[in-house]
Amino acid sequence: MKSIRMLATALALAIPAAAMAAGPIVVHRDPGCGCCEKWAAQARAEFKRQMRMVDDANRATLSARYGIPAQFVSCHTAIVDGMAFEGHVPIAEMKRVLAQRPRGVAGLAVAGMPIGSAGMEVPGTAPQAYSVMAFGPAGQKVYSRRIGAK
Repeated sequence: MKSIRMLATALALAIPAAAMAAGPIVVHRDPGCGCCEKWAAQARAEFKRQMRMVDDANRATLSARYGIPAQFVSCHTAIVDGMAFEGHVPIAEMKRVLAQRPRGVAGLAVAGMPIGSAGMEVPGTAPQAYSVMAFGPAGQKVYSRRIGAK
């Protein structure tokens, strides 16, 4: 009987998490930004979820609400399962942080628009090195260092 109650509790806790993960990805972007569309297409393909693009001329308010440090601001912000992803964050890093949910991390950011990052691939041009930064109540730290999108 005790094992049935434990199983029922585990299922009850798992259902809301699964339901939350099935929600759409919402991307707030600078109006008319073309590289955001390229990044979003990659994210949509990798996550296999619906995505809603929002042209947002006042993204500063969104950045403040999610605690995105000013030095990390880029051209778009994606909200995925309650976490914020600023700029051209590699999809693999998004999946990793969503799976790990490190304490004190509200999201990841890639400042600027590094050549070769997700959505910023330029044929014939060497990709730039860049840092994927974690931010949140625990502060800011380098989550990973990358060259290119993969």
